[in-house]
Amino acid sequence: MIRRCKNAGVRIVAGGPLFTTEYESYSEVDYLVLNEAEITLPRFLEDFGKGDAGHFYTTDQWADIRKTPLPLWGLVNMKYYASINIQYSRGCPFNCEFCDITLLCGRTPRTKDKDQIISEIESVYTAGFKGQVFFVDDNFIGNKKKLKEEVLPAIIEWMEKRKHPFTFNTQVSIELSDHKDLMEMMVSAGFDVVFVGIETPHEQSLIECNKFQNKNRDLLASVRKIQKSGLEVQGGFIVGFDSDPLTIFDTQIRFIQTSGVVTAMVGILIALPGTQLYERLRKEQRLLKETSGNNTDFATNFIPRMDYDVLVNGYRKVLSTLYSPRHYYERVRTFLREYIPPRKKLFHFRFNYIAAFIRSIIVLGIIGKERFHYWRLLFWTIFSRPRLFPQAITLAIYGFHFRKIFEKQGRIYSKDTLFNSLF
Repeated sequence: MIRRCKNAGVRIVAGGPLFTTEYESYSEVDYLVLNEAEITLPRFLEDFGKGDAGHFYTTDQWADIRKTPLPLWGLVNMKYYASINIQYSRGCPFNCEFCDITLLCGRTPRTKDKDQIISEIESVYTAGFKGQVFFVDDNFIGNKKKLKEEVLPAIIEWMEKRKHPFTFNTQVSIELSDHKDLMEMMVSAGFDVVFVGIETPHEQSLIECNKFQNKNRDLLASVRKIQKSGLEVQGGFIVGFDSDPLTIFDTQIRFIQTSGVVTAMVGILIALPGTQLYERLRKEQRLLKETSGNNTDFATNFIPRMDYDVLVNGYRKVLSTLYSPRHYYERVRTFLREYIPPRKKLFHFRFNYIAAFIRSIIVLGIIGKERFHYWRLLFWTIFSRPRLFPQAITLAIYGFHFRKIFEKQGRIYSKDTLFNSLF
């Protein structure tokens, strides 16, 4: 993109996480506006308006996100979006070795006020959107007291007033499972999905990466507590830690299957620039190249302790197993058995849902190799968990998507391609 813009004589302004941590790699960018835009973007715009813009704008301060303006939703066509993003907080109180969140946003969660959150939700509603709203927080429950006393009660009241036009999802840490009252309030507010960084069931690997909030607990029991509260758990998992034994691939498969984490984002460990992991590996002279930031492309950017071919082939085995029709549909049923939907769970019917259902029958139930598992899930849900029938169809469609992505990636990143890209 940079090359194309330069060839066209177009000036380039770049910012965000990629450029904040790797600006040295992008010398052709005309204006680097780094860190949080609430601070650096106004400075750039003022200088640019005067015809005196510099090349580099940065800050060592954290933004007051209570001053973040409302998005101009009129600039986008809502019908093209399955989900709309808003944000309540930035920063995470934890300090995982591989994560760049604390580097970019700090360890002290900064939050918006309840009135600001309600204004943002109202602005999405006024723009005509109904459906899923994603709170893109680093850790939504970083400030539990404010959530329980101010923000969630305000959202609950607004949702009742507007007759529940949205469902919410967000990212949380595993200790949400320790707070029954917080889970109940989130469900009452309309949350139905949470993404949790589980990473690994191997205790030594958790210690290695400073994931202390996950150690000394029954991770499986924690996941089930969240599911039984009315929240679907989507999980992040990693292989390639120095402490991982050769059995880690089978261990990950067993855990994910047993837990009923249907959407399991499994990646190979990568070292993001500026993180503690990156600095440790640099000192150990184990870094190989910079990373694309994609930890699901069958590659890593450092020399692992485990034999490289064993790691990549083990990772391939994890994905091919998890997203094979038999294992995937088994996991869906496990989740639907464990999941207890809220009593007032609302379903907003849309005509395009009928089209999606018909297409799923054709693509998955007639043409697809998963057709036996598809029909088995549908009939099992109708007779065992009829209230969850729409969710069963949705997850079946997700599975088809995940499988296609894996198959595509697997074709692109052959063993020889991987070896050449690293060495």
